Amino acid sequence: MENKSVIDLSHTIEDGLVTYKGLPAPVICDYWSREHSRQFYAEGVEFQIGKIEMVANTGTYIDVPFHRYADGKDLSEIPAAQFVDLEGVVVRVSHKKTLAISANYFRDVDVRNRAVLIHTGWAEYWNTPAYYQDHPFLTKDAAEYLRDNGALLLGIDSHNIDDVADKTRPAHSILLRASIFIVEHLCNLESIPPKNFLFSALPPKFKGVGTFPVRAIAKVP
Repeated sequence: MENKSVIDLSHTIEDGLVTYKGLPAPVICDYWSREHSRQFYAEGVEFQIGKIEMVANTGTYIDVPFHRYADGKDLSEIPAAQFVDLEGVVVRVSHKKTLAISANYFRDVDVRNRAVLIHTGWAEYWNTPAYYQDHPFLTKDAAEYLRDNGALLLGIDSHNIDDVADKTRPAHSILLRASIFIVEHLCNLESIPPKNFLFSALPPKFKGVGTFPVRAIAKVP
């Protein structure tokens, strides 16, 4: 795959953005303003140092096993190679057709050793009240199918991989127990082909953290 184009699949994180209703929005501000920094440097030299306060579930983020399981690996324990240049496939399931995405949508797709991205079109509601209501989600049998057929990662462009009305969270529980990573709140999936691309979603190397924002990208020939 030479001469690849890089397509950004991530939402922009900005001050006050609500990603998940009930969780606080990020606070993004100056720790050092440019004006404040001038006193420490030669004339004409200035720097800005930002300060960010936020929960880990902000913007487009990745879940790894520690997010669900105390004995699961956290972000610092997973090799960087497991987050980058994964062979990808896109499964298109319009939210206007169904919200419950079952195993049947994956049976004709080669998911083994791949990042499986579900394009529902739900990203069009991003940062609006509609985004949090009646969103597309993965059913339990779909999560079991992806686990049993060797998927490496599951991504979706909606509010949650699970039906938030189901407190057992079957998709998170099944996938993360099998060390299948989850990326939620993707966007721009309409811009990539159904296959023959590489997917990356690389988080910082935090100890004791199981979720964090990523710059998710697809490399397309």
